[in-house]
Amino acid sequence: MKNITKLLLVVMASLLSIESNGQIFRIIGGLNLSNMLIKDDHNTYTDDFKMKPGFHIGTTADFPLSNALSLSTGLLMDTKGFNRKEEDQDWNRKEKLRLYYLDIPIVLKALHDFESGVKVFGVVGPYIGVGLSGKIKDEYEYQGQEDTYEEDVEWGNDENRDDFRRFDSGLTFGGGVEFKAFLIGISYDLGLYNISPYSDDGFKMNNRVLRLSLGYRLGNSN
Repeated sequence: MKNITKLLLVVMASLLSIESNGQIFRIIGGLNLSNMLIKDDHNTYTDDFKMKPGFHIGTTADFPLSNALSLSTGLLMDTKGFNRKEEDQDWNRKEKLRLYYLDIPIVLKALHDFESGVKVFGVVGPYIGVGLSGKIKDEYEYQGQEDTYEEDVEWGNDENRDDFRRFDSGLTFGGGVEFKAFLIGISYDLGLYNISPYSDDGFKMNNRVLRLSLGYRLGNSN
């Protein structure tokens, strides 16, 4: 995590050092509500999964293409994963998965500027991500006896050893409002790349993330 923080600080400093020619740079962060689709050719296994609260933080840049359209990208550290709870008369189990990613969205941003100074925008486009770290935690309780098991996620393409492929990609879309230096937005990441190293019988895992964001413009907009 210390290395991740250092990387984000380096990226933010690099963005601040770039001479602006109409570009708009922001710091951004907020709440993630993540889940996952896990299925094969016969069943869907995630109908009872619950959204896992998390966060995102990073930097974004808008590059205007016209008065109403721009290309927006950035670098975000995102949490992904899910919560699941199973219970019966004598036992219950809680499974928690948290994954940390570096994500790069590359979206088209349409903007409408009202006379009041409020701007409304919508975005759509692809994203790519790289898995950094993660933990799987299981909590068991049986007839009053509790047990906890926790392990680090293994990244890779070996179906017998690894938990998840490191690469992720998909489609992101959303919208929001801008007022003066502030941005409030909502977006949804629809993972389209199978992050499971195991693929027999059409088995696949896809990330899902609902993101609520607050951004602040760096410097002056042109």
